[in-house]
Amino acid sequence: MAGHRAQEHPHGADQLCEAGDHVYSRAVRRGRVPRTDAALVPCLLELALLHPDPDDMDWLVPTSPQEVMTRLLRVVYEEARESQRRVGSAAAAFERYAGLGRQFQALSAPAEGAAIRVLDGLSRIQAAMDEATAACTTEVLTVQPGGIRREDELTEGLHRALTLRSRGVRMRDLYTHVARHGQGLLNYLELMGDAVEARTLDEVIDRLILFDRQVAFIPANTDRTMALELRHPSLVEYLVTVFERLWRLALPLTTPLPDTGIEGISHRERVIAALLAEGHQDAVIAERLGISVRTCRAHIARLSDTLGAASRTQLGVRIAHVGLDGPPHPGPLMIPDQESPSMR
Repeated sequence: MAGHRAQEHPHGADQLCEAGDHVYSRAVRRGRVPRTDAALVPCLLELALLHPDPDDMDWLVPTSPQEVMTRLLRVVYEEARESQRRVGSAAAAFERYAGLGRQFQALSAPAEGAAIRVLDGLSRIQAAMDEATAACTTEVLTVQPGGIRREDELTEGLHRALTLRSRGVRMRDLYTHVARHGQGLLNYLELMGDAVEARTLDEVIDRLILFDRQVAFIPANTDRTMALELRHPSLVEYLVTVFERLWRLALPLTTPLPDTGIEGISHRERVIAALLAEGHQDAVIAERLGISVRTCRAHIARLSDTLGAASRTQLGVRIAHVGLDGPPHPGPLMIPDQESPSMR
């Protein structure tokens, strides 16, 4: 019986069937609905969108939309984090293989069109990128980590971007939120018009460039003097999936960053608080968010002042106490009384 019901309603809470939408909407408007109304839409109970009224079991009350949204966002957030972790593991493995490849470089050159090619040196990277640009006809997806893009970086990529735009190629770029403050990026996007769509996240994976979902480029070492050109369909498909999941989580460049719900704490400071709660050092946090260590420490100092923390240890306790160590809450958070005995 359970299997039959699941086949009739093969969806999640983010894609309710029409009948489920009607019943849940009515429950939200009225505060509850008779249990008989949900008989034909078991998905509402299976997805915990409705639950029995403890005062009258013949009635069902709705789970609040805010709680449902928070639950869905948490699932997507965890999926994206796992995808980032797996991409990092793959890149580390490829870097090791690149080292092995250099040992045999004198004996045999890598075959053209191979599934994985090691590009050793900036000139080889540039040549491969130019080749992929010339062959691209439909779409370019990029992830650009770090903070504010330097003018020389934007100028270097402008010629390639204009060439792509002239052929009707669409481009989607992911940046960190810090990149919003760079005038050079805003000028670049204005020049490119609707050929480029940009979104931002608190943090992104390492640099990634995908042409027509057929060839991908990722760094092969920390100083980016080596790269991997990937043409294996499974690898490329995996990286496209990672990009699309991050894209769903990202905010359009024109959309303001969400309010933290705590007076005096910015969105960036909330992210820093969560990373501090995970045990990361200042330098690691700065790198992940695309800011300088000095800027990171300035934000931490403001966090301490706002939360009334006299030490890093006390700051960690207060971060946890006000709920800054997890996903954003649907409602405003309250800063505890700084004189509370439990926080001394």
